[in-house]
Amino acid sequence: MIEHPAYNAAAYIRLSREDGDRAESDSIVNQRRLICDYLETKEEFALFETYVDDGFTGTNFNRPAFIKMIEDIEAGRVNCVVVKDLSRFGRDYIDTGKYLERFFPDRNVRFISITDGIDSARQAYDMLLPIKNIFNEQYARDISEKVHAAMRTKQKAGEFIGAFASYGYCKSPTDKNRLIIDGYAAGVVRRIFALYGKGMGKNAIAALLNKEGIVCPSEYKKLNGENYRNGHRLESTSYWTYSTIHRILSNEIYRGSMVQGKKTQRMRGKQRSAAKEDWIVVRGTHEAVIDEATWERTQNLLRRRTRASGLNADRTILAGYLRCADCGRAMVKKSKAGQNGTGEIRFLCGTYVRSGRQFCTPHAVSLSVLDEIILGDLNTMLKNLNDLNETVKKIFSSEDAGADRLNSERDKLCAEIEKIRIHRRKAYGDYLDEVISKEEYIDFSRTFQKKEDNLKKMLEELDAGRRIRKDGASAQPWIKHLLDAEKVEELDRYIVAEMVQEIKVYENNKLEITYRFSDELMNGKMSL
Repeated sequence: MIEHPAYNAAAYIRLSREDGDRAESDSIVNQRRLICDYLETKEEFALFETYVDDGFTGTNFNRPAFIKMIEDIEAGRVNCVVVKDLSRFGRDYIDTGKYLERFFPDRNVRFISITDGIDSARQAYDMLLPIKNIFNEQYARDISEKVHAAMRTKQKAGEFIGAFASYGYCKSPTDKNRLIIDGYAAGVVRRIFALYGKGMGKNAIAALLNKEGIVCPSEYKKLNGENYRNGHRLESTSYWTYSTIHRILSNEIYRGSMVQGKKTQRMRGKQRSAAKEDWIVVRGTHEAVIDEATWERTQNLLRRRTRASGLNADRTILAGYLRCADCGRAMVKKSKAGQNGTGEIRFLCGTYVRSGRQFCTPHAVSLSVLDEIILGDLNTMLKNLNDLNETVKKIFSSEDAGADRLNSERDKLCAEIEKIRIHRRKAYGDYLDEVISKEEYIDFSRTFQKKEDNLKKMLEELDAGRRIRKDGASAQPWIKHLLDAEKVEELDRYIVAEMVQEIKVYENNKLEITYRFSDELMNGKMSL
């Protein structure tokens, strides 16, 4: 009888549904029982420890219990590894072969796979071992593809498959694939959109929320008992940041759309970001936190990408909308010292500021003049459009509109497509002038392309004889905004984003304002 066992054995157990493991025969309990029964019959073994990885795939070796077992082997505490079968050890045939044929022999570690009849101390590994490893990996690969196909089917059906719901939502207690609103967090999200719409920058919003002691999304999830880890931030960051605010303002989930498939991963590879056009987007899958009009205004503001300014930062509402009427470059905000220590905010042609008078003239206009002109212009239109709703209904319900109406709509869509192409060219100019980065230009270009594709689709539908609903116009956000307003007392970013498309600045304080209104209601431009 052996008084001192020759081997300190590690019982290694692994189970993963993603690998297609059979729940009953490969269960943790059954693996443990089989290994313990085997060791009890062999006097040369003493069970040192049982290492269990429950829910970890065998396609890689980044598993906590496996790593701990390797550490114990390196420290000399374990010199034998026992598994139920080879697939429990691993399904990656390359790394499995490295451990069995190099790592373990170099450290005099005995390896036993009970049901495969493998024992490295009794005979060398047979020629079929690499083939068994390949079969194990191929089986895992096949199961992985089936699992991912099933997940994408759920995503395309608008079912939520993530581990954690986005801030502002939680999983339904009756259906884990459906999202419902979290009242408290949704209120914070609405406030973020409102503050941004009023002209507050992302850093300023983050600072305000931190000052008020409102916990950031990752900490909020932990307070609610979720084992959440935010891969976007450093471990020491437990507060609101610029990037957190930006992700919330850009997340379509708040408009009631399910956006999934942003990441892709091969069986052996690292997780990578998928191209935006490959994301799976399903509309209307859950209750929206942000109404559609607010969402569209916010995205319009984000696309403008106005920089925070130290010059009276709460008065940047027109930045991004002003263009020089002659050269087409964006106007640049400058300050001019005034009397009694006061300062005046002005906008100058960007070409003039950067390159001098030989390329363009100043086209200088003060912010106070812009405010006065635009406010007066908008209020004049409001005064003259009291019967706007009836006018719209009449236009869209006219029975004799017929072919003329369809032709008019077709002309509008063509004009919108041309506008988008112009915006794309301007974005390219901004990229060349280093106003925006290459990544931002690519993002803008993709956005413009998507809009153009949608308009082309609408054009095709119109050519096929599709008619606009009679109440379609009155449902437009800008019309509702005008109908609800009796008088605009003060400009803000939402009003500008809702109503103004572009402001061209000529010399001598002359402006040409292009509005976002349809041609049926007004000419679309006003010169002052």
